[in-house]
Order: sequence, then C-alpha cells, then structure tokens
Amino acid sequence: MHEILLSLILLLSLTSCEKDDPAADSISTPGTVDITDVVQASFKNDYTDGVSVQVNGTNISISSTGLPDHKTPYWGARHEMYEDFPGTNHANMNITMMPFNYVMTILIYPKEADFKEQTELGAVGMALNGVPLYNDYEGGGLLQENAWGTFDASAAHPGPREDHHYHCEGDYLTADDANLIGFRDGFPVYGRQDMQGTYPDDLDDNGGHLRVTSDFSEAIYHYHVSNEV
Repeated sequence: MHEILLSLILLLSLTSCEKDDPAADSISTPGTVDITDVVQASFKNDYTDGVSVQVNGTNISISSTGLPDHKTPYWGARHEMYEDFPGTNHANMNITMMPFNYVMTILIYPKEADFKEQTELGAVGMALNGVPLYNDYEGGGLLQENAWGTFDASAAHPGPREDHHYHCEGDYLTADDANLIGFRDGFPVYGRQDMQGTYPDDLDDNGGHLRVTSDFSEAIYHYHVSNEV
C-alpha cells in the first residue's frame, strides 16, 4: 500500500455558510480541551477494520487504509459493497479504489494557530471511518461540473491515484444535520447544523467557531461543513 502522512497541526481554512441562535456557552482557553476520548470512541471502520488510534505523548495518531465502510460503485461491479451511481448524470468511470497507509497526527490539546493557511489540493482532514476529507479544490482549481458526475452517493470519488476521498455532504457523512464527521488539524468537523439543530451564524472565515458540542461539554473550536463552492 502507498504511504501517506497527514500531519494536521495548524488551523487550516474550511469555508462554510450557515446561521444559528447562539447558546450562551462558557468559553474555554484554547488548547485546554482534551480530544482523546472522543477520538478513540469515534474513529472506526467496522467493514475494513482499517482504522486504529494511538496516543503518543502529546499527540494522537490515527492510521487508516482510506477505504470506506459503505457502498460505492468504486468497489467494483463484482464486489458485495457495490452500488451504481446515484441518478443518471454521472461519468462512466472504470476505476476502483486502492488502499493507502494514511496516518493523521493531531494534538491531544488542539490549539488555534496564530497564522492560518488556506487549504490547497489533497487531504485536509480525516472522516471517522478513515477516509480523507478534501476541500472544494480538484485538479488545480475549484470543483468543476464534470467532477460532480464522478461522485458516488456519499459525495466521494477516487483521485488519479485511486485514492478515495470526500469533498462535501453525502448520504454517508452528513445530510444537513449536526453529526460529527471527522477531524482536521486537531479540531472536530460537524455537519451544517449545531447541536440545537439550527444553523450557526457566527462562523469565522475558516468555517468554524468556539462552542460546546454534543461531544464536548467544554467549549472547543470546531468546523461546520458546507455544500457551497
């Protein structure tokens, strides 16, 4: 399998666009919330058994093959987890997925970076089943209409190296809800809604804010996804 290292320590950028009725949360000092228990309880892939979590000093390392635990046409037509593309407007793709050796290393106590970088091509985080999370860039620029036709029902597809990854909402990750879907640079990533079932209107330029969540009783910086490019 190919070796890929995802060291996501900096606070990177993820755009989002929502609105909400903010709750009066107690704001904690960044860098004091321990994410270990949530990471250990949340990262799993029961189908491939391809996800493991190790705590090493001040870091947590999540290892994965990058293969999903749900149906997709990219398993191949003879596979038990095969399903056709959603709808009829899709590309005639004849490629399948390949396993990779992904390792994402994040801080036990994630802290917001003073300098924030714009995300570029490639993985920017990892979903809870070990599949990489990408932003809205593909092949050197923003996702084009022809790319959407390659998405399976989970809004994922393999790249040129046959590396399966998610770009946005789909049937698996989140469908306009408040689910925890993964982590990036140490911080949780949630669906478009907050824990009250409303849409946050206080997100910063990186698509995140500092609030309590259904997984963290102490306020922690976290992202919300968006399907808008």
